[in-house]
Amino acid sequence: MALSAALRLQSLRSLAPHCKLFASALQSHTQQPCRSHRLAPTDDELYQRTTVTRLERDSAEFMFIETYSSQGFIINGDKVVGPCAVIPKAILQWNVGSYKDINLESLSLFHMLSPRIEILVVGTGDRVERLDPNILKFMRQKGVAVEVQDTANACATFNFLVSERRITAAALIPPQLVPKDPL
Repeated sequence: MALSAALRLQSLRSLAPHCKLFASALQSHTQQPCRSHRLAPTDDELYQRTTVTRLERDSAEFMFIETYSSQGFIINGDKVVGPCAVIPKAILQWNVGSYKDINLESLSLFHMLSPRIEILVVGTGDRVERLDPNILKFMRQKGVAVEVQDTANACATFNFLVSERRITAAALIPPQLVPKDPL
């Protein structure tokens, strides 16, 4: 009799881990929400998993104007002296001395590019200057929108449009008065 009681006790001990496992599985199963009831936000987290896969890193091929001074600009780490034309994937010297030199010939580059520039941001120096309406009309007819601003705002607008992945170019004249020249 003592032998049979010892065997039963030993068999119960061997079943005990399985019973606990079964009990915890049963308990976790009863805690899972049933789809027949309304889900609370915490319940829904049990069913939804969100993963993010980054397919493409931000590319260095986009032009960003880092800073400007009365001498020029720093664009993607490159120092540019004097007025410049910033087009997708290139920085060019722009042969103008002031906003008075902006004409059809000086803007001809921007409407001949392929792919076509959507928006040309023109920075006219320390303050916003009016361009000849015929120039603006001509650029509109060529399918290029022109935004004329002072250079500080033109740099910010250009950077914003580039970050939005718009096909954008900038024609920039350095301002004469800059509170702190970083160059």
